[in-house]
Amino acid sequence: MTRSRAQDPNVCGVTAAIAVIDGKWKTSLLWLLESGPHRPAELRRRLPGLSEKVLTQALREMEEDGLVHREVYDVLPPKTVYTLTSFGRDLSTALGPVSDWGHRRLERLRADGAAS
Repeated sequence: MTRSRAQDPNVCGVTAAIAVIDGKWKTSLLWLLESGPHRPAELRRRLPGLSEKVLTQALREMEEDGLVHREVYDVLPPKTVYTLTSFGRDLSTALGPVSDWGHRRLERLRADGAAS
């Protein structure tokens, strides 16, 4: 799905929402940022396999979409902190039932696999 779909007024709301969280890391970043502000290095440590380049790109897109706020402190060395915006918290809340459904699906798959 392309990022332009997130801004196309002629797509359904679910498609527009999924376009904003599309990708391997954005839902995990939302989940981590729910607990409070994080520096980029903290996010990378909590998500093994996430490269600095991909983290930067995802956070920039999430900032552009209004999900996260980037605060840069004028200190040496430079300090950057990311937090969820109220819009990002709204999305996280909206994804709660989807997460619940996903957990039920995984339980079902485990049960079906155990029955085989």
